[in-house]
Amino acid sequence: MKDEIHFLEGDLRAPGFAARAARKQQIVFHLAAAHGGRGYIDSHPVECTNNMLLEHILFDAVTAAGASKIVYASSACVYPTNLQQNAAEGILLRETDAGFERPGSAFADGEYGWAKLMGELQLRAFHRQHGVDGVAARIFTAYGERENETHAVIALVAKALARYDPYPVWGDGTQTRNFAYVGDTVYGLALAGARLSGFSTINLGTDRHHRINELIEEIFHLLDWYPDRLDYQPHKPVGVKSRASDNTNITRMLDWSPNTGLREGLRRTIRWYRPLATPERLVNLESRLTRREADQEPTVTP
Repeated sequence: MKDEIHFLEGDLRAPGFAARAARKQQIVFHLAAAHGGRGYIDSHPVECTNNMLLEHILFDAVTAAGASKIVYASSACVYPTNLQQNAAEGILLRETDAGFERPGSAFADGEYGWAKLMGELQLRAFHRQHGVDGVAARIFTAYGERENETHAVIALVAKALARYDPYPVWGDGTQTRNFAYVGDTVYGLALAGARLSGFSTINLGTDRHHRINELIEEIFHLLDWYPDRLDYQPHKPVGVKSRASDNTNITRMLDWSPNTGLREGLRRTIRWYRPLATPERLVNLESRLTRREADQEPTVTP
């Protein structure tokens, strides 16, 4: 039988369309969300909480269709912000840190983080009541091909290709993230879909803290261009101070670990993005990114 890919276009918040999308599926990877970069999630709390409606309608449709498993793209934003306020501590977030089982310990990152955490609780409820297997994969700062300029890596690459000098940097450059290349993230999701059963929460990230300044230096190195001055902008939204993943569970359960270092991941990302970086696309880039804090359309990435 020839393999086929069918594309359906619609709103998964509509029960009829969600049922249509779920029909005859055995394993469902739920990656849709109202989401953008930090500017979007900080300025669109209503749209972010609407993800809870999306999750419930889709989980209900998938369960009714008789699927055996749901792999849900959750987020590192489910973790308490108080664990992510000191870059010097180098904390690695563990699945148990989300506060599922400890009264009073949950404190997710904004409305988006709370909505994702409630999505995990909904998935666990569907597993308990209806028996569908569920995996909540907490994705950490994924980047790579097909990302847009509202996310940090592509935005910083775009500004370098546009030769911004002074070069704008949101925040002070000392905040850290564990940049996880999209190819590694997708492979982890696929393994979870193939091997896990019951209900599980897993981290999909790296255990390496990279400062934003380090990310910028790698971009400059790969493009062989350096500005005369960096323009740090501490008034811009930057999120928590530090975030990286404890991968003990996913290594034990799936023998998964990220294989793509930051430089190689950036090399692949830049190779993909450079042909798209036309003068028309890069013109007034910084003002457009700032404007999107208020009016950006959501993407469908976790």
